[in-house]
Amino acid sequence: MTSARPDRDAVTDHIEWQNATILCIVERTRTIRSFFLQLSRPFGFTAGQHVDLRLTAEDGYAAMRSYSIASSPTSSGIIELAIERLPDGEVSTFFHDVARVGDEIELRGPLGGHFLWPAHTTQPILMIGAGSGLVPLMSMIRQRSSSSRPVPTALLLSSRTWSEVLFRDELLAAERDGSGLSVALALTRDETTRSGDFARHVDGAMIADVLRRLPAVPSHVFLCGSNAFVNVATDGALDAGLSSATIKTERYGG
Repeated sequence: MTSARPDRDAVTDHIEWQNATILCIVERTRTIRSFFLQLSRPFGFTAGQHVDLRLTAEDGYAAMRSYSIASSPTSSGIIELAIERLPDGEVSTFFHDVARVGDEIELRGPLGGHFLWPAHTTQPILMIGAGSGLVPLMSMIRQRSSSSRPVPTALLLSSRTWSEVLFRDELLAAERDGSGLSVALALTRDETTRSGDFARHVDGAMIADVLRRLPAVPSHVFLCGSNAFVNVATDGALDAGLSSATIKTERYGG
């Protein structure tokens, strides 16, 4: 997930930059690729955190962007960043058009202390995301999968089409494994092929439907996507009866 993140963490300036090497590049959708980075100084992190990437030109001009970590915290020394190509994105177009396996990238992290997976909760969790807003939620789902007692979790994911659902096969496999993960897709420009999915934009009625798939009211609700999407999803969550105290949001884009 790309984010301008105007609310910079107070500790950001105290976290040192390091070089990371691109080990592998995987095309996820038409516009999103995963970049697997080997850290020169491995760090621990919590699902939901992000890193800063910095590109510096020969003339000294630097461009910096923040990207949520997609991988599970159990993956030692290697992190996955799923980067969406943005038409006017300085950093995202570099990664999609220029970056190659073996290149070194400057980064710092982990950053973020608000949008974090609650590792010790025993209560259900609801996640609502759109497009590349799935990335920090995917890290949470992967961390959940590594738990000995995964809590009931429902994911409502908005995507334009079936082919553009990020991490689709992995999500559907995780839903089938019997661990209590429910996945509902909201396809805004495509027909549905699964009975539990939707062919419209996310709204309060849809969120209420997904909530009924959980055994109890969720103790944590995570919303991630563009500003406009998060606003609509938050209103829908409140309309569905969820408490604002349980809702945490992560926004990016315009």
